[in-house]
Amino acid sequence: MSPQTFMNPQLEEGPDPWVLRHSDGTYYLTFTLRDRIELRRSTSLTGLAAAEPKVIWKPEPGGRYSYNLWAPELHRLDDKWYIYYTANDGAGGDDTRRICVLEQAAADPLEDGWIFKGAVNTAYPGLDGTVFRHRGELYFFYSGYGYFPDYGSAIYGARMVNPWTIQSPDVLISAPTADWEKQGGMAINEGPVFLERNGRIHLIFSASATWSDDYCLGMNSIRETEDLLDPSAWEKHQGAVFAKHPANRVFAPGHNSFTISSDGKEDWIVYHAYSYSEREQSRETGSKRSMRIQKFRWNADGTSDFGVPCPAGKAFPVPSGEYRTD
Repeated sequence: MSPQTFMNPQLEEGPDPWVLRHSDGTYYLTFTLRDRIELRRSTSLTGLAAAEPKVIWKPEPGGRYSYNLWAPELHRLDDKWYIYYTANDGAGGDDTRRICVLEQAAADPLEDGWIFKGAVNTAYPGLDGTVFRHRGELYFFYSGYGYFPDYGSAIYGARMVNPWTIQSPDVLISAPTADWEKQGGMAINEGPVFLERNGRIHLIFSASATWSDDYCLGMNSIRETEDLLDPSAWEKHQGAVFAKHPANRVFAPGHNSFTISSDGKEDWIVYHAYSYSEREQSRETGSKRSMRIQKFRWNADGTSDFGVPCPAGKAFPVPSGEYRTD
């Protein structure tokens, strides 16, 4: 493989991958490790997989939020670093699961000194919290267990007074009502992430159970002039926008983040997926949720086109503007 090409998966095990490209051009990566939170740093998107990880948070054992650390996200807000992650007490189930917040005042997020700010005061237990700044306001969206017609989760949104505190009621934005959102035995909308372009804001989310082959990405959209907490202003795309591709041996693609190429000319999606189907995984004990990346494009009408998940083991050009010598 040439230094100017890459192959998926980037990491054989990298569930819930979150990539942030900082304003200085540096890329950061974090993903679910369950008992700790790590960060990796690289000057290139494809260099993240080989970057040395740094443990920046490991909770004390026995605490209310010391177990099952899932889906960390790194954000830069008001000249500070924040990490949002899911955790619980290790004894309870979904009812003890909350989104916690870490804060770092140093310019370098890999430095020591991360501070636990507490759990976000959401109305419901939940997971997969994310933040989005829009028209001077900071919003918090998460997957909560408050939607009960079917057992599972739905996406709620609220306005924040600071990066760890909600100041408005939690509003139901997206609920799993269609069959494609209920595969694997649970009705699920989770992993919300924002994508803004062409005068519209897209809320990309993962649907169905993560262990199902049919775990996929869905999309809600709203005009950027609308109120993000007005459920009636959101339009839900009918069906998945990114789904399994058995011919390419990619199953359950989901829980993604977005980033751009080094020169800012290309959009890239970062996601996890399985290389084996549910049926095959009973035999393939090494099958993990692997981290993958691929470029996506925009349609003439301004909507995103993620295409189909790329096969593993095939060489693709590295992101535009990326130059490696390894």
